[in-house]
Amino acid sequence: MTEQSPVTQAAQPVNATPNPVLPDAQTVTQVTHWTDWLFSFRTTRPASLRFRSGEFVMIGLMGDPDPKTGKQKPLLRAYSIASPSWDEELEFYSIKVQDGPLTSKLQHIQPGDQIILRPKPVGTLVHDALLPGKRLWFFATGTGFAPFASLLRDPQTYEDYDQVIVTHTCRDVAELEYGRQLIENLRADEMMQELLGEDTLAKLVYYPTTTREESPKMGRITTLLKDGTVFRDLGIEGISPETDRAMVCGSMGLNLDLKEILEGFGLEEGANSDPKHYVVEKAFVG
Repeated sequence: MTEQSPVTQAAQPVNATPNPVLPDAQTVTQVTHWTDWLFSFRTTRPASLRFRSGEFVMIGLMGDPDPKTGKQKPLLRAYSIASPSWDEELEFYSIKVQDGPLTSKLQHIQPGDQIILRPKPVGTLVHDALLPGKRLWFFATGTGFAPFASLLRDPQTYEDYDQVIVTHTCRDVAELEYGRQLIENLRADEMMQELLGEDTLAKLVYYPTTTREESPKMGRITTLLKDGTVFRDLGIEGISPETDRAMVCGSMGLNLDLKEILEGFGLEEGANSDPKHYVVEKAFVG
């Protein structure tokens, strides 16, 4: 395997209603290893699960048996659903941490395996948390791209805005591949073209950057916003509370820096119960 050649384990035929072995069990249908530290996977979807694109759920596996009692407890973490709300399956995008309590085990799943999925979606990266606007920004680092993978495939995203700009900052070029392929496939997808129209998909602007490996655009998105590079590159005057809305999903440092930058432009942070100009996903880890 090379970092530039994702390895996908194709789905084997699975029973649409598997017999649960784990509590709240769902069956893995596909796994793709993008790099040595990034992978995505798809699972069956509970028939009763309803969620808004951009929300997250708790997923996981059973932990190691207790040395004294032999009992196992569920080991769960919050994961953004990367698939849109209309998808028949669920998709997730994850880092691999070799000594991580969950991802050290989760990275080895294969089609046919089961994971735990608690069907109670929540989250702030939803359209309901934003006031109407003309331009929508998605700011992501690393696997923080996951909720935007959902929102980018949701028709409402394009119905609500005249322009959708997705920025994705990673250390190396290989880490951008999941997002790059998703956007490339989205633009070429006949069903999405029929659903949205080719003119609608033209609203989408992709702005990837790297911070370590050489690429066409280098630098942290926060730096490129502060010095105006983003606006010059895209032919935009700037960010304004009258026209611009934003969603942020990344490391804690990125979240705090972008909050300061966006508020410097006059934007106010919103929530499900109090829609404003931008929102931040506080549950993201990775």
